[in-house]
Amino acid sequence: MHGLMNRAIQGFLRDTYGEDLWARIARTARLHPDGFEAMLHYDDAQTETVLGTAAQQLDRARDSILEDVGTWLVSSSAGQPLRRLLRFGGVSFTDFLHSLEELRGRGRLALPDLGLPVLTLHEPQPGVYDLTCQGLPGFGAVLMGVLRGMADDYGALVLLDHAGLRDGAETLRIQLLAADFAEGRRFDLAGEG
Repeated sequence: MHGLMNRAIQGFLRDTYGEDLWARIARTARLHPDGFEAMLHYDDAQTETVLGTAAQQLDRARDSILEDVGTWLVSSSAGQPLRRLLRFGGVSFTDFLHSLEELRGRGRLALPDLGLPVLTLHEPQPGVYDLTCQGLPGFGAVLMGVLRGMADDYGALVLLDHAGLRDGAETLRIQLLAADFAEGRRFDLAGEG
């Protein structure tokens, strides 16, 4: 697992639950107290140990934690670069959804070894989208959180459902109930926001 992804999990746990919890998790996972280095690669088992320990310590499901990581990635101050990158996907939530298939390629431009999953979007009926995520187990839960955060960012009202796992791919069902339900967060291409 790429260190950048591990750093996101670490940052979420530290910001949300504090240094004491992170110190216990780091000890269990046999990590340096400073945690993961963003540009290194780690064995997937180490990431699973971190997630399993966090789930046990917090008495929460692993996928629930990963979904919260996704929301944190686009709503926290630490996640503003990712939020800005995602907002370049379009002026509406629908534009953003259609840009997700390009996310893997955009990620590779910045970090060729990041290893993002393949995302495929289908619209089985107007306003209903199926987003398939293949190649990185558990990423569907993170993506659910990202979608939730970005819907808020755009001011869209959406209903999200994890439709399940089939042939190694997770499918998320997105129902766009209202594209302009609320005022979205300010976003300016040229500056902060």
